Amino acid sequence: MASTKEVSILLLLILYAAMRTPANAQACPHFCLDAQYMTCESSGEEKLKPACNCCVAPKNCTIYLADGTSKYCN
Repeated sequence: MASTKEVSILLLLILYAAMRTPANAQACPHFCLDAQYMTCESSGEEKLKPACNCCVAPKNCTIYLADGTSKYCN
C-alpha cells in the first residue's frame, strides 16, 4: 500500500502537470482529410504534401481536398 508521502508526491506531480498545461490548449482531432495537396503563404504556389488536418498544418496554409473544395488553416 502506498504511504502518505508517496501519495502526496504523486498529487504534487499531477498538480504541477495540470498547471503547466495552457488554458487555451486545443485538442487535435485524430482523422485525416482526403487531401490532394497543400499550399502555404511561406511557399507561394508550390504544391506541398498535405497535412492530415488543420490542427497539424502550419498556419496560413490551405489544404486542397479531393472533392475540389479547400480548407484554410489559420
